[in-house]
Amino acid sequence: MKILIKNCSIITMVRPDDVYSVGQIEIEEDSITYVGTVRETGQSFDRVIDGSGMTALPGLINGHTHTAMSLMRGYGDDIPLMKWLKERIWPVEEGLTGKDVYWGAMLSIAEMLKSGTTAFADMYFFMDEVARAASEAGIRADLSIGMVSITGDWQERLDSGRRFFRDWNGGAGGRINVSLGPHAPYTCAPEFLGKVSGLAGELGAKIHIHLSETLDEVRQIKEKYGKTPFEYARDAGVLGHKVIGAHCVHLTDDDMQIMREYGVNAVHNPESNMKLASGIAPVQTMLDMGINVALGTDSSCSNNNLDMISEMRSAALLQKVGLMDAEALPAVKALEMATRNSAKALGLDDRVGILKEGMRADIILVDMNKPHLYPQHDLISNLVYAANSGDVAYTIIDGKVLVDKGCLTGIDEERVFFEVDNSLKRLFNR
Repeated sequence: MKILIKNCSIITMVRPDDVYSVGQIEIEEDSITYVGTVRETGQSFDRVIDGSGMTALPGLINGHTHTAMSLMRGYGDDIPLMKWLKERIWPVEEGLTGKDVYWGAMLSIAEMLKSGTTAFADMYFFMDEVARAASEAGIRADLSIGMVSITGDWQERLDSGRRFFRDWNGGAGGRINVSLGPHAPYTCAPEFLGKVSGLAGELGAKIHIHLSETLDEVRQIKEKYGKTPFEYARDAGVLGHKVIGAHCVHLTDDDMQIMREYGVNAVHNPESNMKLASGIAPVQTMLDMGINVALGTDSSCSNNNLDMISEMRSAALLQKVGLMDAEALPAVKALEMATRNSAKALGLDDRVGILKEGMRADIILVDMNKPHLYPQHDLISNLVYAANSGDVAYTIIDGKVLVDKGCLTGIDEERVFFEVDNSLKRLFNR
């Protein structure tokens, strides 16, 4: 299928200043064939989208989330992380079924698509169901089974990770990739992390892990092992692979040197970190050191949404007030975190994250014809500081229009709500 998007402004993210006030994008099958000024092509297109009043940009990439946890949105708010996990989240998760996870994931995917997210990284369980939901919905995903060693059989968990990798890595026409997901230093013994590292080497897999999220985590690991979580992960062999490090809030100077040395990809989750009072990650410092910092939402029960546009704004504002520096993390850097940097963290930067000929056609169009988006002195500033998820008009992945004028084309929202309600009745005795 050939698609022409015309008369739109374009933020390519190839360079910070690579913006077209009026341009067009041409798509053939799953790839971009032209990005630039308006031109006469002499070609016929199967579909023409008039982007007048809209801004095209790369699809947003959620670098860390737990999609099925949408089932617990609003359940257990306003309490600290460990209390939230032990008293609210973990007891509910004990009753989850694969069907619950499938519909919880589909609910989150619907939300993400409608808010301009075209790819996400997810660590949870019943991940075959998440993979199935992502495959059917048409979204791009990096998935991992969350693994812990404090309960259960280690070998069974490792075997599950190996099997899931072999079943789904490269699946759905290359839209689904698989990582290994040791949950966190406080739930994984060093010997277990060593085995995960060995499996990652065997498979050539990335590792997705929570690191240094809270002061309590840092205290636990220091008391037990005499190390920071990053030193602990390094010594266990985890950092010898491509790592998606979720949170990275409480870091020493040595931790950040380790991150730079090993090429760790940090994923900043500002709204979750604020809501759970986890702290303010040193994002500007990491960026200044050359560390790749991506952006994520965490789950919708610790956020409480999956709105990456909102997350960009929060990231920028949090660094400014945290450092008492109005120049910290400017809007364009926040947008880079949600596009190019997240693509790099997920190992997708050869395909997505920028709008350029030859890249996959993962594109969103934001309707700028809104009172809260006028005037448009600076497109990127408007997007980061003034736009919201409801402004997304089109979401395109691999050249397929999955959100058309704000409406999902491939997901039956009413069916999703019905099935989620059935899960809620059982899980919460409603």
